Amino acid sequence: MNCEKVVDYIVSWLSGYAAGCGTKGFVVGISGGIDSALVSTLCARTGLPTLCVELPIHQAAAQVSRAAEHSAWLQNIYPNVERTSADLTAAYEELLSALPRKGENYELTTANTRARLRMTTLYFYAGLRGALVAGTGNKIEDFGIGFYTKWGDGGVDISPIGDLTKSEVFELAEWLGVTASILKAKPTDGLFGDDRSDEDQIGATYPELEWAMAEWERGADVADFEGRQREVMEIYVRRNRANRHKMEPIPICTLPKDVKI
Repeated sequence: MNCEKVVDYIVSWLSGYAAGCGTKGFVVGISGGIDSALVSTLCARTGLPTLCVELPIHQAAAQVSRAAEHSAWLQNIYPNVERTSADLTAAYEELLSALPRKGENYELTTANTRARLRMTTLYFYAGLRGALVAGTGNKIEDFGIGFYTKWGDGGVDISPIGDLTKSEVFELAEWLGVTASILKAKPTDGLFGDDRSDEDQIGATYPELEWAMAEWERGADVADFEGRQREVMEIYVRRNRANRHKMEPIPICTLPKDVKI
């Protein structure tokens, strides 16, 4: 991949989109992970005001420190970058106090609640600044297996890296000089208050999922493979089908004219 050309293209696209909307820069949620590190760096390179927001909720210490390290690194390089931190732990606990503390899929439901609380906060800052919320989802997560929270980290204005695989995200981030601590960290959504990785949750690595996505898009089927390849393909297909509701427009019940008469 020609990193320079890709970076220049995305930065130009970001600048053009912001100008077309008449908005005043970008707001990016900084998690301490590779995706938000890349997106915030690309936004910073536009020269437009870019606010990096750290949003800890019972966060693992390593994630918090990586997020802070990245935000500080950006500020040292780009004068248009600002940073802030909104610790949402107390707000999250207050919200849960008004809701049931048990039930099916309780852990996953509360994790998704964290993501939606963060989304609300990012839009608060964006509203104050007249800015766009820049999404941090990559191609595999957003259009392959739907590994994100609907109306959480999936609730954004623009998707700068939605056409990049995770491997390409790492390649661009390294080329841009993103800090080593982030480049070396295992990808994680940071929604469970521990150190579980994306691979722990999904059951496959991102390179494996990239392979499966390419095979699926060319028309391959699960039955075409054996062993580990078949396992990975099953994981990809199962998640892709289960999460189509995230990746497709909201279904609209279109009424025939004679029904309204």
